[in-house]
Order: sequence, then structure tokens, then C-alpha cells
Amino acid sequence: MDTSVKTFKIVSTLEAISFLILLGIAVPLKHFWQMPEMVSVVGMIHGILFIAYIIMAYIMKEKLNWSWGTLAIVMICSVLPFGPFYAERKYL
Repeated sequence: MDTSVKTFKIVSTLEAISFLILLGIAVPLKHFWQMPEMVSVVGMIHGILFIAYIIMAYIMKEKLNWSWGTLAIVMICSVLPFGPFYAERKYL
């Protein structure tokens, strides 16, 4: 398997996990227990991984000859909980 595809799979998985941690742990801590610190940390990590995911999705479009529709689906998956897991399994 190509190194860039492996890298995209890793980034995709990490982005999905960071999103789930942000939504499932950090945000409830902020709103229910007034502990906003975790949102700052996890939010920054997730933001970096999200940007990396979007850039790498475009690189995968070029490398794997995805259509613009496929790229759009993969990018939409990045904003859905568990979406990157679906995109990784379906399109890689």
C-alpha cells in the first residue's frame, strides 16, 4: 500500500477519534461541570487533524483518481461523527 494512503488512513482515524472525544467528553465537561480546559486542548488537536484530513483528501483525489463527487462525500464525512471511519472503509 502506498505511504500516502497509509498516512491518510492514520489521519482519518485520528481525526474521527478526536472529534468523538471533543463531542463526547470535552464539550460535556465544559457545559455540565464548568471545565473548559479540555475543549481548548482537544479542540486545537482536532482542528489541526481536520485541516490535515481535508488537505490529504484532496491529495487522495489526485492520487486515486476520485471524482469530485467522491471527494465531496469524503469531505462531508469529516464533519459527521464516525464519518471518517466510513470514508476510510468505503473509498480506500
